[in-house]
Parts: sequence; structure tokens; C-alpha cells
Amino acid sequence: MPTLDSGHMKTVVEAVLLVSPEPLPLSELKKLFDEEPSSDALRRVLEDLRRDWQGRGVELTHVASGWRFRARPEIQKFIDRISPQKPPRYSRAVLETLAIIAYRQPCTRGDIEEIRGVVVSPGIIKALEARGWIDIVGHKEVPGHPELFATTRAFLDDLNLSSLEELPPLDDLGSLVETVHAAVAPPAVTAEPDPVVVEESRRVAA
Repeated sequence: MPTLDSGHMKTVVEAVLLVSPEPLPLSELKKLFDEEPSSDALRRVLEDLRRDWQGRGVELTHVASGWRFRARPEIQKFIDRISPQKPPRYSRAVLETLAIIAYRQPCTRGDIEEIRGVVVSPGIIKALEARGWIDIVGHKEVPGHPELFATTRAFLDDLNLSSLEELPPLDDLGSLVETVHAAVAPPAVTAEPDPVVVEESRRVAA
């Protein structure tokens, strides 16, 4: 069978994505074949696969890091019966900090504190970094050169998003984050005093 036969490509790509623990980008999928397929040919195969799996318990999705199969959200409760996995719970302070970084990135700790009106606990930043959802992307050109934080591809992958443009409205971000079933729960974070009013939180998206 020719290497670039579409049926053969589809079978190979499907098998590899089903067993891969991580999303795979086009650049990695191309390496599966002796004769490298074009990006357009590979995308057609992936879209064909996505259609094949529509209406089933597992779906093919495109996230920031590439393509992957995942159980549909409505099926997760059944998977949990044989592999109990409680989604991590986050304090309001953690969610607000994450939201500010996600919608205002890149931003400094000072930017976050100005919007929230309270000092950001070092534990909150460390917990989000440990979870792989934020990272330091540079330093602001002001006295002291404070660190600039931004979200990562892992953050988008975990929320099943392919880009920041797909982020939900600010008010829905917390509920989306709380539904994430993580393989490893992040470090526990204690809630800090939180006098922030709702109106101030909504300024994040302004």
C-alpha cells in the first residue's frame, strides 16, 4: 500500500493519537511517514477522523499543542466510577489571579494586585506555575524589572482550547476551570482574605 494513501494515513494517525498521552502537532504527525505528507493532506485526514468519531464517547479535538483524543465531558462521570478522580478545587483568589493573567497577559504581580486590591500570596503564583498554567515570559522595563506572567499551552490544552481567542467570557472561566480533570492535582492553596468586589473583577476584561 502506498505510504501516502489516505486510508493508510488515516489508520496510522488514528492509532498514534489514540495511544499518545500528549497532544501531537502536525510537525510530529508528519514524522510517522517515510514520505512526509503536506500539512493540507494531514489536516484533511484529521478532519475526516474527527467526523468519524462524532457522536461517540471519544472525540478528536484540536488544542494549543496539537491534536488528541479525549473522552467527551458528559462521559467523564462514568470513567470516574472505575478511576475516581476528583477535579481540583481552587479558591476564589486563585481563580481571580488566573483570570487576570489570562485576560490581561503579560502582566506583573503588581498589575494583579492593583486589579484585585489585595496582595497576591506567593503560594498562589507557585501553585499556578506548578500546575503548568502560567510561566514567566519576561520582565517589564520599569525600575525593579518585575516578572511578566502569561498563560501556557498546557493551560489551553487542559481547557481543551486551541488559542486564547477561544477563552470563554470572564464570568464563565471559573466554572470551566473547575470542570478540568487533572491527572495530578496541583498543590493545595489556602484562601487568602478576599475583599474584592465583583465589579472590580470584571475590569479584567476591560
